[in-house]
Amino acid sequence: MTDGLLRDGDCAPFAMENPGSTSPIFLTSDHAGRAIPKRLGSLGLSQEDRGKHVAYDIGIYGVTTRIAQALKATYIYQPYSRLVIDCNRLPGNAQSVAPVSDGVRVPGNVDLAQADIEARQNEILMPYQDAIARTLDEREAAALPTLFFAMHSCTPVMGSMPPRPWHIGVMAVDDWRIGDELIALLEKETDFCIGRNQPYEINPATDYTVPVHAIARRLPYVEIEIRQDLIGEENGQREWAALLSDIFPRAIANSEILAH
Repeated sequence: MTDGLLRDGDCAPFAMENPGSTSPIFLTSDHAGRAIPKRLGSLGLSQEDRGKHVAYDIGIYGVTTRIAQALKATYIYQPYSRLVIDCNRLPGNAQSVAPVSDGVRVPGNVDLAQADIEARQNEILMPYQDAIARTLDEREAAALPTLFFAMHSCTPVMGSMPPRPWHIGVMAVDDWRIGDELIALLEKETDFCIGRNQPYEINPATDYTVPVHAIARRLPYVEIEIRQDLIGEENGQREWAALLSDIFPRAIANSEILAH
């Protein structure tokens, strides 16, 4: 990697755990890491800002990699910071390469040439999304059922808005087969405040991963948001991974998706 954006020593534009798994559970994280290509320096950000929620989904890799290990499920994740390019935004979206994120100015994203934006799309966004598509194609060819779990984490406070009460958000557009069962189990077995399409909704007009891969293929799916103050440390990551590793399979069984 000597030409273009990525260079020798930069990490690959996607990572995968448990390739070739036959588990029906398939996991993704669009914002798992906070790496920045060497060519872009620090994007003009302080070390403090590079550790904030604007840079990545704090704690979600620690949770999801443990779920993948426990369930022997394939997990594809993005190691680069969402401030380099947001891998859950369609190309051309205003937040794809954001000059400002939750009040944090990103100098390295200001007044970019189109060629610079396209380099990030071609070398980071598309290899990641293509890896998801290719793996799903392989699973379909092998007649493996696939249940798509898009894993995210969210900040407890966004801008000047009131603090978010939800411990976990469960999101879908019109296929709630998994989501309804997850919510039912979480309500029955925990004291969590659970958001249905809170704190976010999936937007097929701007979002990438779930609309393009799960909805378009008519795969059963759910998108998860875990509040970052609950998983910012390893103990919280272990607790949530243990909980979800138990509840995900039971929600699937209750939905009877695999029985059809």
